[in-house]
Amino acid sequence: MFHEFDVDESYLYNEAFISFVLKHEKKLRSFYRRSLLRGKEILPTIQGLLVEDGVSDLFIYLSMVESGFSTDAISPKKAVGLWQFMPTTAKDYNLTVCHSYDERCDTVSATSAAINYLNKLHKQFGKWYLSAIAYNCGEGCVSRAIKRAGTDELSVLIDGNLKYLPRETRQYMKKILLLAMIGENDTLDFDNETDEKLENRLIQVDVLSGTPLKEIARLLKMKEEKLLSLNKSLKEEIIPQERPTYKITIPIDKVYAFYLRYPLPDKKRVFKSHMISHTVALGETVESIAKLYDVDAEEIITSNHLKNDFLVLDSLLVIPVNKKIFDKISK
Repeated sequence: MFHEFDVDESYLYNEAFISFVLKHEKKLRSFYRRSLLRGKEILPTIQGLLVEDGVSDLFIYLSMVESGFSTDAISPKKAVGLWQFMPTTAKDYNLTVCHSYDERCDTVSATSAAINYLNKLHKQFGKWYLSAIAYNCGEGCVSRAIKRAGTDELSVLIDGNLKYLPRETRQYMKKILLLAMIGENDTLDFDNETDEKLENRLIQVDVLSGTPLKEIARLLKMKEEKLLSLNKSLKEEIIPQERPTYKITIPIDKVYAFYLRYPLPDKKRVFKSHMISHTVALGETVESIAKLYDVDAEEIITSNHLKNDFLVLDSLLVIPVNKKIFDKISK
């Protein structure tokens, strides 16, 4: 497990780390359980985004340390969201923060930004544990610590006696590793796609500006409070007016109801009466999938709000089909 952070397994037997585990394990186990309960609906989405972009899903534990999986967490320093972005960093990674909405509170947008930032840090420092450390204390702080220490060895950088890094950062990396140990030993098994986990997955869809959330909740036959809890980036109970359309998050098991009942912002409205899901396999294209279900490729692009015909392996598509095809597949 440690190797996914580029940490040598021998660190498990480091005296300082053992001392940290003995002192903090009970408290962090309790924190872990509370965080897991709070984030149970968004965890599969975060994990999927991490893996899709080449970052270990164990970086989920970095988000856990940052926010306890509270999408609208606010720190004393005014960092916000799952990944605790400061306003300036949010701007650098294209997260919109304005009077009516804050994308730092949006699961998909904030996670995508965090992935971009972590990948940038990994490219700069070459090791994932250095990326995590820099995420906490900044790139300059890590660069100076490595220069002073004459090494980028983890045990040296976070040594409590040498103090190359701030105490908060030394504890930060140990917390991530300990929570990862707790999580993996408790067999979270994020890779095991059970029906329950599929039901808890989230997806983003485009809605028109000015649309009341309660109207969307009514169309989806779900409680307004539930929809609001999934879209804490919205500061009011209405879709912002600043741009023509806005992405909101809904449970993936509501996506069929959404596309059947909500008028798509795109003029190329799909009028098929049924929707089916399709997971993209190796070698498949929009054209080949369209041929498989006897639909127009443009209908697939429109229904899934694709910018082009590029597909990501194992991603989920919604395919609009007629009743005949739907009945055939359902049998």
